[in-house]
Amino acid sequence: MIVIPSEAAKVADTHLLSRIAALYGLEGCRITPVKAHEGGRNLAYSCEKEAAGGRVAGGRIVRISFLGDRSRDHLLGEVEYIRYLSEHGASVADVVHSREGHLLEEISYNGHTFYVCVFVKAGGKLLVENHYRYRQGVPLTEYFYNCGQVLGKMHQLSKEYVPVHRRYHFLEKYNPQYIDDLIPPSLPLLKGRLVELLETLEGVEQTRDTYGMVHLDYSDGNYMIDFDTGQITVFDFDDSCFCWYMYDLANVWTHGVGWVQFEPDPRKRERFMHDYFEAVLTGYRTETEIDDAMLDMLPLFIRATVMENILSAFEGMRNNGEAPACDEELAYLIRCMEDDVPYKGFFREMYSAEAPFQCEEREI
Repeated sequence: MIVIPSEAAKVADTHLLSRIAALYGLEGCRITPVKAHEGGRNLAYSCEKEAAGGRVAGGRIVRISFLGDRSRDHLLGEVEYIRYLSEHGASVADVVHSREGHLLEEISYNGHTFYVCVFVKAGGKLLVENHYRYRQGVPLTEYFYNCGQVLGKMHQLSKEYVPVHRRYHFLEKYNPQYIDDLIPPSLPLLKGRLVELLETLEGVEQTRDTYGMVHLDYSDGNYMIDFDTGQITVFDFDDSCFCWYMYDLANVWTHGVGWVQFEPDPRKRERFMHDYFEAVLTGYRTETEIDDAMLDMLPLFIRATVMENILSAFEGMRNNGEAPACDEELAYLIRCMEDDVPYKGFFREMYSAEAPFQCEEREI
């Protein structure tokens, strides 16, 4: 079974892309690989076709899933959810039918199954591609508001969503056995803290208004921004699952620290984060409601995002065939978890504005 990304990429280049082009009517398109982020679990390609006058028409993103950790039904659950969101007015990059009328195609090669999805290419740019500058002459609070509003729309739609193919629930994947399999035996305290966190999450209510399908990785790396209008278009639902809506909001909080991570005064950092999150919630509440009791659990769900980041790092090493290692960033997350530090330590002495979210490497 092919599990190493470099091996899968070679197969895609030599055997898959031409077949995918025929399946989706992409003949004549310029197909270029999209650089994967660290720990990425898919291959992605940008497809563009030149129209009259040198214009680019019909931009598409091809995604090839090659790991054996996701079934056909699991992937169908993702693309069906995206189609539902798009059809009901959420600002997401829609999934495209193949010529056979399928949202998901399977291609077998050398005894291995590759799952293929094609998406409309979202307009605009990533925030990083614009050097983390927002729209000229427009306050940054508009971006925070829009970020919350788009998320609120998705969550409101999720409250009415009835899946055909079921995605997993957060606590089905993140369970004690999964933790024990991923975390090296040399980190027993970390294992214990993670299991304790799962036990706490099991006691959090799951109602229509608090729990449903979420993105799980809603951040500026997974949406495009139209810098003429401010519109946000969301993509990459690869981690989407049934979870508390509060998890997505906590993830938004954790990514907001980037705006003030080099500020040496912790009081200023705290004040900024309060105002930032209030702007996000103002936008969010134009589309849906969130109970104050759930908002009070923000530190708990920030801790849940730290858990996910830690486990994702170890899973990425495993998928790439690498021995477990602990660099400065992973060591920082582990310290936050082991010492039960709230808000990722952002307001504590352990945090350094000169080396954000880093501490000394640890041996494993």
